[in-house]
Parts: sequence; C-alpha cells; structure tokens
Amino acid sequence: MFDDEDLAAIRESREEWDSETLGPVLDGYGERNDRFATVSNHEVDRLYTPEDVADVDYEEDLGFPGEPPYTRGVYPTMYRGRTWTMRQFAGFGTPRETNERFHYLIDEGQTGLSTAFDMPSLMGLDSDDPMSDGEVGREGVAVDTLRDMEIIFDGIDVSEVSTSFTINPSAPVIYAMYVAIADQQGVPREEIRGTLQNDMLKEFIAQKEWVVPPRPSLDLVVDTVEFAVDQTPKFKPISISGYHIREAGSTAVQELAFTLADGLAYVEACEERGLDVDEFGPQLSFFFNSHNSIFEEVAKFRAGRRVWARLMDEWYDAGDEARAMKFHTQTAGQSLTAQQPLNNVVRVTIQALAGVLGGTQSLHTNSFDEALALPSEEAVRVALRTQQIIAEESGAADIVDPLGGSFAVEALTDEVEAEAMAYIETIREMGDGSMTEGVLTGIDEGYFHREIQDAAYEYQQRVEDGDEVVVGVNAYTVEEDTEPDLLRVDEEVQETQLSRLDEVKAERDDEAVEAALAALEEAIDADENVMPYVVDAVKAYATMGEIMALFEARYGTYREQIGTAD
Repeated sequence: MFDDEDLAAIRESREEWDSETLGPVLDGYGERNDRFATVSNHEVDRLYTPEDVADVDYEEDLGFPGEPPYTRGVYPTMYRGRTWTMRQFAGFGTPRETNERFHYLIDEGQTGLSTAFDMPSLMGLDSDDPMSDGEVGREGVAVDTLRDMEIIFDGIDVSEVSTSFTINPSAPVIYAMYVAIADQQGVPREEIRGTLQNDMLKEFIAQKEWVVPPRPSLDLVVDTVEFAVDQTPKFKPISISGYHIREAGSTAVQELAFTLADGLAYVEACEERGLDVDEFGPQLSFFFNSHNSIFEEVAKFRAGRRVWARLMDEWYDAGDEARAMKFHTQTAGQSLTAQQPLNNVVRVTIQALAGVLGGTQSLHTNSFDEALALPSEEAVRVALRTQQIIAEESGAADIVDPLGGSFAVEALTDEVEAEAMAYIETIREMGDGSMTEGVLTGIDEGYFHREIQDAAYEYQQRVEDGDEVVVGVNAYTVEEDTEPDLLRVDEEVQETQLSRLDEVKAERDDEAVEAALAALEEAIDADENVMPYVVDAVKAYATMGEIMALFEARYGTYREQIGTAD
C-alpha cells in the first residue's frame, strides 16, 4: 500500500522519533509494564506504522465487503443494510417457563431466539432416567418429547423467527422436532430459519459431551447436512464452534485454527458423501467467542474470513457463496466474574463491540449475573440493551469494517492468519493430507487437549502471578460485595416434567412408536440417512432417550484416552 520511497521516509522519521521523542520518555519515566500482551499472551508492539503492513496487497488480502476474500465483511453494506441478529440465550426449567422468556425477549426487541437445554437433554437422556435426577431443567430447558417443543413454541410462528439450538450429541432429535413443529404449523420446511449447533468434532476437542464415538458422530452430522440441503435450505444444520474451545482455555489463534480445521473436516466428509460443496457450503455457519482484547478479537474475525475463503477456493474449488464465512458471536463466559458482577456489564460491552467491529452476523451478549446463576430478567434486558445501544447509538454499525486500514489491526490480522495456518497445516499433515483424518487423529491422540491445556495453564499462572489483571479478582478488590437478585429454578420443575412425560407415554400410540423406532434401527443398520426416520419417530412422540439409545446400541460408546496413541 506504500511504495519503497514512502517506506524509507517513514523509517527515517521513525528512527528520529525513537531517538528524540520516545527515548527521553523511556529514560525518564518508562512504561507501566515491561511487556504488553493480549489476553491470549500475544505480545503487541508499542506502535504500528506502514512498515508493519508493507506486504499487504489490498486486492488480494483485503478487497471490498461482499467480495472474496471477505476480510472486510461478507455483505457489501453490512450493518447499514440491517443490524446483526440479536440472539439472547434463553432456556431454563420447564418448557412453559422457556416459552414465557421467549415471548418476553421478543417483546423487548430481540430478533432471534436461542435455546439452551438441560444436561439430560444435551446428553440424550429422558428426564426419568436415573442419571437425570437433580439436573432436570437446571442449566436449560428439559425436552423429552415433541410435546415439550410444542409448548416452547406455543404462540410463536416459526416462519417469522430464526431459532438457534445449542445442542450437540442429540442435535438430530431436536432438529427433527423443529421440523415437526413447522409441519404442524403448516410452515413449508424450506422457509424455516435457524441454526443447529451440532458440532461433534468440537465436543471431542473441548466441551466433552458425546454419546457415540467420533466417526459415527461425524456420520450423523453429515446426515443432518444432507437432509438440510434437501429439505430446509434456509436452516443452518451445523454451527462450527470455536466458542467452547476458547472457554476451555485456548488462545484466540487456537480457537480460530481448530474451528477452521473442524470446518474443513466437515467439508471433506460431506464431499465424501457425494454432496456438492456449492450446495452445502453456504449452509455451514460458525460460532466464535469474543474476549477482552478488542483488537486481537477483531483481527481474529477478519483473519478467519480470509483463511476460510482462500482454503475453500484452493482446496475445494468452492464458489463465492460457499467461501463466505458467516458466524455468530457470543461474549466470553470465561471472563465473567462472580466478584463485583456489575463489572461484567463493561466486559460484555467491550466484547460485543469487538464482535460488531469484526463483522459478526449475530450476537449474544452474556448477562452480568451468569457467573452466579442462570440470567435473571433484569440482567437479560441489560445484555440486550447493550447490543441495542451499540447498534443505535455508538455509530459502530454505520461504517463497514471501520478498523480496516488500521496499521495495528492489519498487522495483527496477518499475524493471526499466519499462526492459524501453521496449526491447520500441522493438523492436515497428521491426516496425510486429509483434514477429516487429521482432526480425528488429533482427537484420538490428545493433540487438541494438550494444546488447550497448556494455554489454559499459562493463562491461570499469569492471573495468579498478577501479570494478567482481572479487575475485582486480583486487583481493585472489595471486602464485601452485594449479590444481585438471582434466578432460582423451582424445585418442582423435575416433578412437573416427569408428570408430563408420563402423560405423553400414556396417551401416545405405542404401536406407532415401536414401528417408527424399528424403521430407524433398520435405517441405521442399512447406513441410510437417518433424519427422515428421526422425524417420523418424534412425530409418533418417541422420546429423546428412546431414539438416542438406538444410536448408542448400534454405534457403541466412547471413552476418551488422552495421549495413549502411538
């Protein structure tokens, strides 16, 4: 972007500044730290100049919004056309309570629904399973049968909302239930919009929720993608998630690299199934964390778009639409503190702003009380208002890629890209040129686990040594702190849920359930796409546990063996 003569002049001026302006200050006062780094421990320079971006080719590396390599955004007008989808996480207790929270958020101006499930539902267990005792409705809503989903979406037209489902091992069942709800409401399947997290590779890497082993889990993900391409083209059947990788303690670069590696593994698995990358590619979505180091986060998002666009082109000959990386962002749960919880409002604002400046397509802002409990209505409203103020009052939504051209941001974008590509190439080599095999090998051999564990340990050590300041925790502490009013899940939730499950089992047609489950079992054994059969089973009111038990019986179970492979 600058010619050699310009750079030489800047270099000469910089040397003069170093000597005459900076030098006396450093000799007299110094700086407050010996080293300055991001929350990921990536060292940042004191000053960035055109020399730091001398190798940037505008057309190749930046381009224009809405055009490859999408560094500056996936849409030409970005938020000048419409703002990002404001998608606050909701779901707790009974389906009726979650329905009421959904209606509350819609009334408050939320533009997309996002559903949290309780642990039994996440693990494919019914509420009456002995392992579910004490966990029903605790960290999200309990869903056992289609009846529960009917209550959750009571009075909500699924043709008018976009709904995200944060669920993984049992994602095919929840997806089938949503399709069934659309059928009940008379909404054409091709019109429903939303996102299914459904990222099983990430589960084996970071979040550690699974039912069947990695390879059959991957096959089930591909089943949902294949079904979505044919039946629900506006619905995204997978949200390739770096969020939980970051929450497990990774750096920003590791989050980006491992997420993109998972995404490329899914691309290859879908192609092996015979799917066309230009048909399924646009339905892939991503999900990233946004942490406190605002410039590193913006650089991460911009680098991610560029890497994805380039690799989808070079490795898979994908068209422009499949090369555009669209993503959801959630502010960093890991950064929330139980101490002085109102400080979290500021953290969330900074993180949300990073997501907006980085070009996210949808955004969830955490509530200030989430380090203590599920969010209260007041805290949810503040979190939503944070997004609305950024959108309507800050001006951040009025300029496309407003930090583009910043010497610091462009230099950081290049650095994040280079470090992420080094990880991606390492993973690809582990699979002898196959990203799918590389990711599966990395899971089997504990590669991802060790990388994340080391980064997490280093971060915690910096906090304990005081090198990483966490306001209210290891600096600026108070002796006493007032606890806000917290959401309490009623002790009767489990009893209510068990009663409804008993009613459904008593009222349903047992022969229809048995026939639907038998057909599903045959489809599994015949290696068919299971999604049509899962839809039939949920419509017969087969339970989550009954369906998932079939997968476990046919595919077996999995136990992690970190670092035991040769």
